[in-house]
Amino acid sequence: MTGLKKIIFFDIDKTLVDEDYNYQDGLYVIEELKKQAVEVILNSSKTRFEQEYYRKIFGLNTPFIVENGSAVYIPAEYFDDINSLKRDEYHVLELGTPYKTIVKHLKAIEKTFGLKYYANSTLEEVMNFLGMNKKLAELAMKREYSETIFRYKNIGFQDVLREKGLTCQMGSRFVAVLGKTNKGKGMETLLNFYRKKFPNIEVYAAGDGENDFPMFELADKSFLLGNKEYPGAIKIPNIKELLNFI
Repeated sequence: MTGLKKIIFFDIDKTLVDEDYNYQDGLYVIEELKKQAVEVILNSSKTRFEQEYYRKIFGLNTPFIVENGSAVYIPAEYFDDINSLKRDEYHVLELGTPYKTIVKHLKAIEKTFGLKYYANSTLEEVMNFLGMNKKLAELAMKREYSETIFRYKNIGFQDVLREKGLTCQMGSRFVAVLGKTNKGKGMETLLNFYRKKFPNIEVYAAGDGENDFPMFELADKSFLLGNKEYPGAIKIPNIKELLNFI
């Protein structure tokens, strides 16, 4: 189709990066997609700072969506006529809840439910929870819009947090706590800018967790890794398999 712009939204953990934080397959896939002029967008539970780390590895200068759709970061001059908060070299479209607000609500119930999360964990504990090195753990702890519950002793905290206007989302391993947003809302916000720039777009999404399903709802074609199920998504055994469909 003439003038067709292909855009793909990627989860990071267990999609572009495996359980051991090896990113070689993800890097290969991104390099192949860039050769086809496919626009690659990171849409992850990871923080801005973690995603900047991977953006350098993957050679990306495109917009990206952080902390499960809590904010969209758009490099300056990438699109025309953006009326938004400016932060460093980015336009920032905030969709979520400030981190301090989330932590305040968690602290009020952490003893009742035995919650363990970033803000009440040491760097060493975070490294053990996530199985990552010190550098990556430090980047993960620089949070702006969401928390991650690594473990809990009693159930029911989700209901209490919902009463406070927060959302609990299940990722690959842990529960994310954030405002009333998700990866799909971040994706739709960004796609509105692409639709103004490109009259004809085709949208893909790839992920492995329940928090990726809102992306799948908006995509023309979705790719699902791991053992979850989603109607209409193409199950692939590894990220390289995606290249057979784009």
